[in-house]
Amino acid sequence: MTKEEFLLKYSLNNSSASIHEYQHNKPLREAAVLIPLIDDGTQLNVLLTKRSLHLRHHAGQISFPGGKVETTDKDLIDTASRETFEEIGLPQELITIVGSLHSYEIVSGFVVTPYVGLIPNNYEFTKDINEVSEIFQVPLKHFLDYSNHITLKVERKSHTHNIHFMPYKEYNIWGATASMLKDLAIHLS
Repeated sequence: MTKEEFLLKYSLNNSSASIHEYQHNKPLREAAVLIPLIDDGTQLNVLLTKRSLHLRHHAGQISFPGGKVETTDKDLIDTASRETFEEIGLPQELITIVGSLHSYEIVSGFVVTPYVGLIPNNYEFTKDINEVSEIFQVPLKHFLDYSNHITLKVERKSHTHNIHFMPYKEYNIWGATASMLKDLAIHLS
């Protein structure tokens, strides 16, 4: 999918449905992530990070750049942009926000709002090794192909939940990250 096709499909769909169903029964902390898309001239790619193994939450998991709201953040877009800069060295002025998806309540006690943004091709990212062990790209078309979507039902605290997976090469993309990508695929269909 080209950038132009993506922007057209994204803007034409005002879908408010989400496949994400997990909900907490306690107060949640706010967080925001960026779903970064890179136009390489022939297709769009999704930039993802692998979290460092020593982190308290989601160590070693595949994720989007982002994190919890700080008191200095003006809004959730500011949170996603600030965290993106801290994690991969991409300044806010190089991010073009296209829109957002639904907020997601996640097991670690956060409600996360994802923002879709276009970022430049061939940018020299600088990873914060305290937070990120790897930065990589996956063609968007991989996530738009429903044959790459796997859903498992899991029981947790007497409730059944769907856990989503979208493996790519050696990367196990799952949980909230896969849910956000699945919702993006649904939004674009």
